[in-house]
Amino acid sequence: MDAIDIVCNLFTEREVRLGQTGLDDTFKAQIRMPPEYRGGVSVEDYLAKMDRAGIARSLLIAVRAGDLNVRESFEIPYSRVAEVCAAHPGRFSGLAGVDPFRGMQGLRDLEEAVRDHGFVGAHLYPHWFGLAPDHAKYYPYYAKCCELDIPIMMQVGHSLIYSRNRRLPSVGRPICLDQVAIDFPELKLLGIHIGVPWTQEMISMAWKHENIFIGVDAYAPKHWPPEIVHYLDTYGRSKVLFGTDWPVIDPERAVAEIAALDLRPESRRALMRENALRVFRLPESAADARATDARAAG
Repeated sequence: MDAIDIVCNLFTEREVRLGQTGLDDTFKAQIRMPPEYRGGVSVEDYLAKMDRAGIARSLLIAVRAGDLNVRESFEIPYSRVAEVCAAHPGRFSGLAGVDPFRGMQGLRDLEEAVRDHGFVGAHLYPHWFGLAPDHAKYYPYYAKCCELDIPIMMQVGHSLIYSRNRRLPSVGRPICLDQVAIDFPELKLLGIHIGVPWTQEMISMAWKHENIFIGVDAYAPKHWPPEIVHYLDTYGRSKVLFGTDWPVIDPERAVAEIAALDLRPESRRALMRENALRVFRLPESAADARATDARAAG
């Protein structure tokens, strides 16, 4: 399988040491992260994990998590993600995090990430900013995504307690995408994390708007709500994209559990690869991507 994981975080020893994950030890234990992973996993070891899972490409998030003037906010610099993508261009593509409090500089950063570093989309964590997805402060970034012709993904649903030092409000009701989709009909909007506990609301938004899609990440597939499994296997086949939110979900576990769902073959292909190719305009051939990666390695 040549799957594409649309939601993946850098989680190496470097990010853990610099406090760039947003996850404390309590949350790691809560999601049953194996102890040997909790200090970070190298890019090389993660590539091996992708190979075992049958994942050809992962989209890496240059996270911007909260206003940096506020305690416990953090970011993974665009330059760090660009560096990893440049070293492995056939395996990783970048997603540019959005911080609405950076004003015009944030817009310039987003344009540079796409035009100069080949990032394929934008990423937004509304709960880190305490602003729902339809807040006016995001609108310049939505407009810039339209101008750059890239999709934007954002967490919808509730926000868990990822760190006891910074408890975040749940501002991402899927219904908040309704007005955004109306105001920006050409903008591809992805609600990631399934919309739990408002999954039916997320499905209704994807059904209503041709430019809204769903990312099924951050939850183990065997625990996906039945309604999302039905949707992606039937009338919503073209609207749902696979992701892990690594390190929250291990890709090997995710792929194995999806296989156990006994989806229709055409639904599984759409979920695991075809929808991501179309929405993010990624390279069609996994073989070509691996050849590109080999050339980059010299």
